[in-house]
Amino acid sequence: MTRLFCQENSEVLRLDAKVLEARPGAVLLSRHPFYPGGGGQLPDRGIVRWHGGEVPVAGFSEEGDAVWIRLSGGIEITGEVQAEVDPVFRQLMRELHTDLHVLNALVFRDFDGALVTGVQMNEDGTARIDFDLPDADNDRLRALEPELNDIVARDLAVEASHVCVTAAQGEKGLLRSRSVAPPPSSEGLIRIIEIATLDRQACGGTHLDSTGASRPIRILKIENKGRYNRRVRIGLRGV
Repeated sequence: MTRLFCQENSEVLRLDAKVLEARPGAVLLSRHPFYPGGGGQLPDRGIVRWHGGEVPVAGFSEEGDAVWIRLSGGIEITGEVQAEVDPVFRQLMRELHTDLHVLNALVFRDFDGALVTGVQMNEDGTARIDFDLPDADNDRLRALEPELNDIVARDLAVEASHVCVTAAQGEKGLLRSRSVAPPPSSEGLIRIIEIATLDRQACGGTHLDSTGASRPIRILKIENKGRYNRRVRIGLRGV
């Protein structure tokens, strides 16, 4: 997988670009700021502008290492364009994804290295994360909420780096999913998200630059999903 511009520049929301290839309802650009979705994070929303107007982004299609941008209305465009991310939606996804890492870190620490079995972020400011926790006490999970918000208030730095696949597989706790892991880049590297003094794990999504940029978090609900899965639902206060 090719590294995405947004993974290293998540605060850059507008880029000028050239159309490399086009077909009705889709375009391949020389560069773009969009996150196409994955790892439980929804794809970005936004628009593509050109000399004749602008059109909403309808979605993304990954074809090999190329990310095609689907355009509403079946329009076909050429030449120079400007691609722009919806800033409110990007911020929402960055908050939820960072907050899920904080929760993941606390569960991994307090529940014997429990692994993740599923994640989903939602446009309404809620998210859920599933853990392999067949015997967990739900009250212990609910009791994590004050520490979650303490970590937000401490404004811990969030940084990205890359390690080779072999090193990622050899470091305990770096790969947290029970069944999947972020795909390596074309150079054979895995992207790592580190929250200072708290957590370090593989991830391909967009995150805040520090935890303090998130709104406070609520633990909304804890559910048993099947024999082993424990689902924790969170929400951003005020959304």
